[in-house]
Amino acid sequence: MSVSRPRDTRGIVDPAGLLSRVRFRRHLPAAPLRRHVETYWLIDWDLPEPYVSQIVPHPSVNLTFQWDESDGPPYAEVTGIPTGLFTRRVGGRGRVCGVKFRPGGFRPYVPAVPATHWTGRTYRAQDVFPSVTPAARHALTTPGEPDGDRVAALDTFLLALAPDPDPRADLAGDLVQRVRTDRTIRRVADLARAEGVSVRALQRLFSAYVGVGPKWVILRYRLHEALELAGTHPRVDWAALAADLGYADQAHLVRDFTGTVGVPPALYAAHAAP
Repeated sequence: MSVSRPRDTRGIVDPAGLLSRVRFRRHLPAAPLRRHVETYWLIDWDLPEPYVSQIVPHPSVNLTFQWDESDGPPYAEVTGIPTGLFTRRVGGRGRVCGVKFRPGGFRPYVPAVPATHWTGRTYRAQDVFPSVTPAARHALTTPGEPDGDRVAALDTFLLALAPDPDPRADLAGDLVQRVRTDRTIRRVADLARAEGVSVRALQRLFSAYVGVGPKWVILRYRLHEALELAGTHPRVDWAALAADLGYADQAHLVRDFTGTVGVPPALYAAHAAP
C-alpha cells in the first residue's frame, strides 16, 4: 500500500495557479529506500490552454518518467539540480511520475560519478540506468494507472538497483536536512562549527555528494521560506525577514529573490497572496 505525504508547496512559484490546473500527489517510497529517496511525486493534467510552471529548485536529483501527448512516446530523464529557475510548460494531456532523491542520496546509485557531474544537466535515464526500458517507461505513464501501482513499480525498480550503503551520502543528507530545519544555520561557518569540521571539508562533501555547495543550500532554503511567506502574506516586513533569514540586509534578499524568481518579492506578494 502506498503512503501519501502531506502537500508541501515550498519552492513552487504560484502554487495556487499550478495546483488548480494539475493533480499533484506525493507518496513515500518503501522503507528500505528512504535513506536514498525523499519522495515520489506524481502529476497528471488535461488542459485546454497551456500553462508554464516554475520551481525554485531543491538540492535534489530527480528521476522522471514522462508522457506528454505532444511529445510522442513516454520518456525518462535524470535531472541534476538546476542552477536557476526550473520552468516546464504543460498543456493538452500528460503525466509525470517522479523520484526525488534525498540530497546526497543519488550518489550511491552511480558511485563513480561525483554529484557535481549532474548539476545543471539532464540525461536520458536509460543512459544512466540501462534497466529503464521502453516497457518501464510505458508502465509508469499509462493513463488511468492507479497511484498504488505506480508507486509499487518505482519501489520494484529502485530496490532492484540495490546500491551499497555509503555513510558519507547519509551524512550529506543529514546536513542538508539540518540546514533546512535549523534557522540558526545562516552561514557555512555556522554549520561547520556545529558539526565540528572545517568549512573546506563541508564544501568537499557537498561537492561530491550533493552537487552544490553548502552556501547554495543555505541561501536556497531561506529563499524558499521567503517565497512561501510572500505567497501567503500580502504585507511582509522585508527588512525584518532579511535579518531573520541571515541576509546582510534587505537589499540582498530582494536581489536574490528577484534574480531567481524574476520579480521583486513585494510585487510577487501583491499578486500571489490571498
